[in-house]
Amino acid sequence: MKNIKSLLYLSIGFLTITSCSDDDPAPEPINEEEIITTFTATLVPQGGGTTITLQTRDLDGDGPNPPVVTVSDDLMPNSIYDGTIVLLNETETPAENITDEVEAEDEEHQFFYTVGGGLNANVEYANFDGNGNPLGTAFTLTTTASSSGTLAFTLRHEPTKPNSGLADAGGETDLAVTFSVTIQ
Repeated sequence: MKNIKSLLYLSIGFLTITSCSDDDPAPEPINEEEIITTFTATLVPQGGGTTITLQTRDLDGDGPNPPVVTVSDDLMPNSIYDGTIVLLNETETPAENITDEVEAEDEEHQFFYTVGGGLNANVEYANFDGNGNPLGTAFTLTTTASSSGTLAFTLRHEPTKPNSGLADAGGETDLAVTFSVTIQ
């Protein structure tokens, strides 16, 4: 009987040791989604002229207040603008520049531009990730004839790259903003 008890304790001890193996894979680290309260696109006309700022600020996130959307001026016809995007998290003091994180993780992000509503403009990428695929925190906006419409910016996290545009990019939308603009 004493041998059976000893054998039972030995078996339980063996099972306990083998069930606590180091072979289990470590859990993947969680990459928390960035908080983006402020989007600013700055458009500087090549050859001189008025710099245009497109901005949306939503300091209370999903709170009761709508975002404050501003467009500083009209765009000029037949012009080329060099554009840059800055993303901020203004819930922190000082404000955290999320653009730095997007650019550091360039292979996991891409901005998409959508020109709509009859706006006579075209947008081209001006910066790219480490694999030569579009990133889009810098861009070129070319206007033609006077018109009005919309200019939308969408930031996707982990899109399929390369892609032919927003429709087949996949990934998750980190930000989507639309501005009503006029060329005159």
